[in-house]
Amino acid sequence: KMKALQPKLTDIRNKYADNPQLIQKATLDLYKKEKVNPASGCLPMLIQIPIFFSLYKVLNISIEIRHAPFVGWIKDLSAPDPMTLSQMLHIYVPGFIDIGLWPIFMGFTMWMQQKLNPAPVNKDQAMMFALMPVFFTFMLGHFASGLVIYWTLSNILSIIQQKTIMKKNGVN
Repeated sequence: KMKALQPKLTDIRNKYADNPQLIQKATLDLYKKEKVNPASGCLPMLIQIPIFFSLYKVLNISIEIRHAPFVGWIKDLSAPDPMTLSQMLHIYVPGFIDIGLWPIFMGFTMWMQQKLNPAPVNKDQAMMFALMPVFFTFMLGHFASGLVIYWTLSNILSIIQQKTIMKKNGVN
């Protein structure tokens, strides 16, 4: 619904460009009229935060999962992804950017997920959203691979959910 409202929101911003209070009032009126809550998209994230922190803690302190085999090249969910850029490219890559395949895949799925959302009008916010997948790719690049796999699969499920909802509502 938010994507369908973007043209109307742009019209409101253009119409009241010199008066931020009127932009805010007209935007809130439009949300009321269309029965849209822009904060409703935050609920899934709020639910995932405790899960994310719990998983982080479990992966760091559980002795049972250390060196327990998983799928493919992941032999330890509590360790960072061992298939790094330097191994794949057979070149020296500095440690802070020598990240594994899963963090790269996670960054890509974050980027894909963001592309499904309407582009922010604010240039600063657009820049922040553009850099967020890159930032998280490198930030989580040295975290436990189990955490990165969880985040990646969560992104994939969110993409599928978003595409299904958009298709159901006839939004491109």
